[in-house]
Amino acid sequence: MEGVAAKRRSSTTKERRRCSPTPIPPAPATTFIRGNSNSSRNGGLSPSTLMELWYHLPIPYQPPLPPPPLDPPYASSQTSFTLSQVSVPVEELKTGSNLSISVDHHHQYKQKLNQQQQHKKALVAAVRRPDSGGEEGLRIPLLANHFLVRFDPLQTIFHYNVDISPRPTKEVARLIKRKLFCDNPSLTSSAAFDGRTNLYSPSQFRKDRLEFFVALPIPSKMGDTPQSKPRTKLKFFRVNMKLASKLDGQDLERFLRDVDHDEEEEDANCGVPLPQDYLHALDVVLRENPVETCIPVGRSLYSSSIGGGAKDIGGGAVGLRGFFQSLRPTEQGLALNVDFAVTAFHESIGIIQFLQKRCEFLRDLSQRKSRGLVGEERREVEKALRNIRVFVSHRVTDQRYKVFSLTEESTENLRFKSRGGEDISLVDYFKENYNHDIQFRKLPCLQMSRSKPCYIPMELCVICEGQKFMGKLSDEQTARILKMGCQKPWERRAIINGVMGGPVGPTSGNMAIDFNLHISREMTRLTGRVLQPPKLKLGDGGRVTDLIPTRHDCQWNLLESHVLQGARIERWAIISFGGTPEQRSSLPKFIIQLAHRCEQLGVALNKVPTVAPQFEPMQALNSVSSLESKLRKIHELASNRLQLLICVMERKHRGYADLKRISETSIGIVSQCCLYQNLMTPGSQFLANLALKINAKTGGCTVALYNSLPAQMPRVFGDSEPAIFMGADVTHPHPLDDHSPSVAAIVGSMNWPSPNKYASRMRSQTHRQEIIEDLGQMVEELLFDFYREVNKLPKRILFFRDGVSETQFYTVLHEELPAIRAACSRLKLNNHHQNTKGASYNPAITFVVVQKRHHTRLFQATTNPQGLHSVGNNNIPPGTVVDRVITHPREFDFYLCSHWGTKGTSRPTHYHVLWDENCFSSDELQKLVYSLCFTSTRCTKPVSLVPPAYYAHLAAYRGRLYLDKPPPLNGGGSGSLSPDYSASFTPSRAGPPPQAAPLPRLAGNLKNLMFYC
Repeated sequence: MEGVAAKRRSSTTKERRRCSPTPIPPAPATTFIRGNSNSSRNGGLSPSTLMELWYHLPIPYQPPLPPPPLDPPYASSQTSFTLSQVSVPVEELKTGSNLSISVDHHHQYKQKLNQQQQHKKALVAAVRRPDSGGEEGLRIPLLANHFLVRFDPLQTIFHYNVDISPRPTKEVARLIKRKLFCDNPSLTSSAAFDGRTNLYSPSQFRKDRLEFFVALPIPSKMGDTPQSKPRTKLKFFRVNMKLASKLDGQDLERFLRDVDHDEEEEDANCGVPLPQDYLHALDVVLRENPVETCIPVGRSLYSSSIGGGAKDIGGGAVGLRGFFQSLRPTEQGLALNVDFAVTAFHESIGIIQFLQKRCEFLRDLSQRKSRGLVGEERREVEKALRNIRVFVSHRVTDQRYKVFSLTEESTENLRFKSRGGEDISLVDYFKENYNHDIQFRKLPCLQMSRSKPCYIPMELCVICEGQKFMGKLSDEQTARILKMGCQKPWERRAIINGVMGGPVGPTSGNMAIDFNLHISREMTRLTGRVLQPPKLKLGDGGRVTDLIPTRHDCQWNLLESHVLQGARIERWAIISFGGTPEQRSSLPKFIIQLAHRCEQLGVALNKVPTVAPQFEPMQALNSVSSLESKLRKIHELASNRLQLLICVMERKHRGYADLKRISETSIGIVSQCCLYQNLMTPGSQFLANLALKINAKTGGCTVALYNSLPAQMPRVFGDSEPAIFMGADVTHPHPLDDHSPSVAAIVGSMNWPSPNKYASRMRSQTHRQEIIEDLGQMVEELLFDFYREVNKLPKRILFFRDGVSETQFYTVLHEELPAIRAACSRLKLNNHHQNTKGASYNPAITFVVVQKRHHTRLFQATTNPQGLHSVGNNNIPPGTVVDRVITHPREFDFYLCSHWGTKGTSRPTHYHVLWDENCFSSDELQKLVYSLCFTSTRCTKPVSLVPPAYYAHLAAYRGRLYLDKPPPLNGGGSGSLSPDYSASFTPSRAGPPPQAAPLPRLAGNLKNLMFYC
């Protein structure tokens, strides 16, 4: 056995050395030749160039029209014309943004690439699959929402850089492209355009550099009076196209090919990087037809023709259904991943109506036209409107504006200089020029520019259609969106198949045929395996009992058993915030019921609180200093030895964040919050869940694996060679917050050989920085704490990294793995707690990326698989694992559905092994991860995410609460538990992000407790 293991380690090391990836260097910049620069007339174009342009013009050339009369001062800052646009995150196109190289530099680029490929062996590489896949478990036929795409590797795709001036929105850019190719027969009609700068054609244009003028008919503004008729003018755009590169699929074919051959062939092929430029081209091609009729948001496209149209979800938002599509290289070949999607959009209504729906305090605004905004109300309105695109209703125009802020003055107090130099009020201006009486004169105007005055009254603005809702959804809105997206497996499968064969899907039109692409209409058929649940260890009145979950959902109950290790809580207190007299009177009964339920579960909770229940109004949560004073008083009444503080609230409140920060950093007590609505008629399940959380937070544990890891996997683990399980995650601020720090969290197991207790470390870091900046220090602290608990340093580190997209895999591996190594090198302690400078510490590390935010779904191919339960909604059973066909062509990854989906369609978790010095086989790692999913402290069922990664997510969220400090309220507030960003962000920022403010230091007595659960 040792010889086989050594041979595997040697083989794995050789594979790592051979398969180092080669980064693709950024392409050299390109320039556009406009013509003879000596000519200053006609926009700097020579006569010969003009004649050539005349030949290519899709419309008769006309001299540029004189500029139209200036808009009134409230809108004079908008110097360029724009049409309605739909914003799409730039991240989805980053993979191809730096690969547009000119033909002139193509050979230089290839030479540089070849030079870098010679050094690929010195780089860190993702680990290759150690075997042909796992074998354990019952076989089950499955379907995956991956559709095989066959491409011709010899088909050349011509990539053109497109420059349009003046710079249009993506929507207008597509109109320009459509008219250009429609009116100019010398250009192929099959070109695919991404709406920015990239255009792909299956055939080469007759010249490598082309220049055109395109004119679009634009409705202009009205005249000075409402009786003036709208007029149409032509707006000219200059379009430059230059051949950037010629792409083919030969590199992708080599990447997808199985290179399990001799060493020389393997060494020659395994270093072929994934051709992102070619994949991006195919992605644009397959999106060309859907984007004409759908609203693109990221990689998803939404349409009212899918699922019955838009649905009102309240608060000025509507839910819209659509589909996600993305090309993925898989073991079976290139596949198109298509999934059902739902998201929220702004309702296209007037600003006044939107505010009435969005803000509770403005519901009666139409009846109280004379009211204004003060204090917190103004901040809430500005937060709700910022960055929303609107159009005006007092004149005919297609011009769109983006809301920057609110004016400081109310509408009735705003004045400006007219064209004649006369001082005029905004109210009078609209009356004289548009015969419109401003109704809501006490409200501020919308400011549409950062630097210039551009004021528009709210009542004259209408929200543009097709804008993704960027604000934070309320609980009610979230519930409605989730209900829209909660489709049973057969319903989701039918929707996806409908998209693939429908008029708006990726197979619509002839674009794929023109590029010689053949897309299967059938989902991928494959064989999965269902792993057996592990034997669990529970408590029973001081004894240990065993249990194997046998239900179809793998859940178990604690009716006849206890938690494995119950905490002993002798000093605790309870505090109430708000509540009706009837609710407050229910507290004594709740205390008795909770103590009794804890006793049933084996948790020793004192039946009488150390401090008498404290009753405070909800307003006590608004003042940080007052809240801290009250909590300190309770702690002092318990002789500063309070173990637990239960906080009962009338409703969710943003003061929750202050309560957690104060109790866990300033005072050092564990807190557990709950709502009165759950206490009035507390069910057994609610009390049990509350007891489990309290037990975990105060040092107990619910369950452990009956057979320790060394007993289950003696080849990998040993009793005398402990291992630590770590999880890491980074949480980022709200999308509209562009300066608050991100928060990174690391958790590490503190016991062996059955890891189920995890200590945490949290740090703030640079805004939206995904790489964990202080990873080494946090890992070092956790390793030292592990040493103090186990009296040994771990021989193996299993690191589960959450929150990383596929484009960041190698960046994370190249930066975070060395940080872990550096942390280990700084720890040189022997078993006698002495510093041994000569003893190096070099544990074996396995680095696994954990992904939940993906769109791969698995469906049962038959309604009643042999030997498996078929109940409920026909979701795949817990333990379903897939490691072939739809996984990476060579690297070590697998999909594991470890939970039972009670609603909707189960989403399996994707595990991608980037580094493995512990030489796991597929069966070993899959079984290990699935077993760990049964050890969660908060429930009696397997969770969907491996616990270290799940705990890291909870800890990172807790660190986010420490940073959220909402402004003081003026006369109440929304009462929302969610963070308030209204006073802490600006719409845009110049320069680098500010230095991250450090998190408050956690109290020493909580560092090794799972207070974040």
